[in-house]
Amino acid sequence: MASGTQSGAEFKKQLRAGEPKLGLFLNSHSPTVAEQLAHSGYDWLLVDSQHGPMGYEKLSAMLCGIASGGAKSLVRVGGYSDRPGIQQSLDLGADGVLVPYINTAEEARAAVSCTKYPTAGTRSVYFPQRSMNKDGLLGYAGSANNNLIVALQVETADCIKNIDEIATVPGIDILFLGQNDLCMSMGLYRKYEFPHMYTSPELGAATDKLVAAARQNDIILGLFLFGTSRVGEFLEKGFPFISLGNDLHHLLTQAGAYVKDVEEVSKSKAKTWKRRPTSLF
Repeated sequence: MASGTQSGAEFKKQLRAGEPKLGLFLNSHSPTVAEQLAHSGYDWLLVDSQHGPMGYEKLSAMLCGIASGGAKSLVRVGGYSDRPGIQQSLDLGADGVLVPYINTAEEARAAVSCTKYPTAGTRSVYFPQRSMNKDGLLGYAGSANNNLIVALQVETADCIKNIDEIATVPGIDILFLGQNDLCMSMGLYRKYEFPHMYTSPELGAATDKLVAAARQNDIILGLFLFGTSRVGEFLEKGFPFISLGNDLHHLLTQAGAYVKDVEEVSKSKAKTWKRRPTSLF
């Protein structure tokens, strides 16, 4: 069954049962790229409005493109206080939101409140809008609190410190590990040479604490990875909701593979060609 034909509640039920759902962040802010990747086989795509030049009209077009391919759609908003961003994302038909930089249970409650209609939350009701085009006002609003995917990002030392309390906040579906920012927040980039911070005992202990809190409260675990090399490891740790990077990284790595091939071919033909400087590690 295509992800887009499932209800959000069923999608989350499968995740809680341990069924992997793999996806990708979209940072190119291109509706064309979003539409093509929606047909690539990923279960979900996340439009990243936190990083990059994103306006609501562009977001609207990208969500339409994702819907055309049947993938589930999420939007990373600006933060727990970004009520306009959360409202617009959901009104435009996103299946859920990822709220970054959560540090306390109070911030988690504020984020969740913006995603839920009363009396569970404080999301504003309005009609007509794209989210209601299929099922109407009552059909959408009546089930939205159960169907929408509410993910909070775990990416600071304070979030790990407070994770046991954060995980008890009602309405959280996914706790999403951001290893890059968490390593930065914990000072691991200063302590370790890249990329050894990602396998450090400090990050391992923080991850274990997150896993324990999520399991205690029946919350889905997610994380962001660059590439596929550690997917199996995190599936075994109980992370079924995994991003394999972002569209721009996919573009660079594929281009890099071609560039490497051409370097080798040109050298073998005594017509040596060298690549220009690259942003890849």
